[in-house]
Amino acid sequence: MQYAVTLIPGDGTGPEITEATRRVLEATGVQFDWHVQRAGLEVFEKYGTVLPDEVIESIKQTKVGLKGPITTPVGRGSRSANAALRKKLDLYANLRPAKTYQGLRSRYDHIDLIIVRENTEDLYSGIEFQRGTSAQEEMLETIARTTGSRLDANSAISIKYISVLATRRIVKFAFEYARTNGRRKVTAVHKANIMKFSDGLFLSVAQEVAKEYADIQFEDRIVDNMCMQLVQKPEIYDVLVLPNLYGDIISDLSAGLIGGLGVAPGANIGGQYAVFEPVHGSAPKYAGQNKVNPMAMMFSGVMMLRHLGEKDAAVRLEKALAQVIAEGKYVTYDLKPRPDDQTAVGTSRVADAVIEKLEKI
Repeated sequence: MQYAVTLIPGDGTGPEITEATRRVLEATGVQFDWHVQRAGLEVFEKYGTVLPDEVIESIKQTKVGLKGPITTPVGRGSRSANAALRKKLDLYANLRPAKTYQGLRSRYDHIDLIIVRENTEDLYSGIEFQRGTSAQEEMLETIARTTGSRLDANSAISIKYISVLATRRIVKFAFEYARTNGRRKVTAVHKANIMKFSDGLFLSVAQEVAKEYADIQFEDRIVDNMCMQLVQKPEIYDVLVLPNLYGDIISDLSAGLIGGLGVAPGANIGGQYAVFEPVHGSAPKYAGQNKVNPMAMMFSGVMMLRHLGEKDAAVRLEKALAQVIAEGKYVTYDLKPRPDDQTAVGTSRVADAVIEKLEKI
């Protein structure tokens, strides 16, 4: 079977790691029909956006996207490509595995976490009121009238909102993922002890949904305590489900536990579409140098293979990546004991090494 996939190289170092990832995916033996779409700074001047409509339409056609990192222009009014993709395709679930592999520079040995982050609400919804505007003044008056609290007139305001609908679907996503992938426990992370209405709603809905999954253990943790526990005993956690802001913070913390963003894959998934991408940025200062680590995008490719139902290919590719990491010979500078290690290899050589391992598995 051949799979149609929208391939978005991105910009900065994106094209290099995308090409390396395309090569290893094809080396698994799975057949792809790549629909290549350009996005990023190179198309910004022409379209006035880093994410042209053609990219969205392509993903709507193929249902699946594999995306390299895209730079968000600073001070030029263009929205983040990631934020735009999530909104236009309703990619409500951000899925971030954090797993240790032998050979990674980590203080831990047995981490295998899945972070499930709600993508559409919370403080990341972008509902803000700038200081000194008429809208901000009206909001201050509304707050004073409805709550009795008078805020400093020199304040900017952001709205945090959490709904039953979005909470229910993200928690169900977490439980369904746990059930499908043989996971034992789901932990809801919140700050309901302080934000009793917003985070309180998230917790109460999570507790209701948990009753539908008696085969999966459920618990909850307050987010600050969760941070401490992940540092002290990450091995006791499995699937974490969180509102948007906490999910962003905890997923980066988890990446730090396993060795950094260079090995941190990600996916944004909705009811109809899914886009797979590395977590790290575009690192434009390294563009064209054949230097950066492509493994985060390759691990994202592993996630894509599982999503497509190609589980055997996913297992083989993950095993090949793990062997290259453990061997430590053909890895980029960030996976060496010292960043100035002269034996570090480039992006394309990492792909060669992974392909060589695949041929023997």
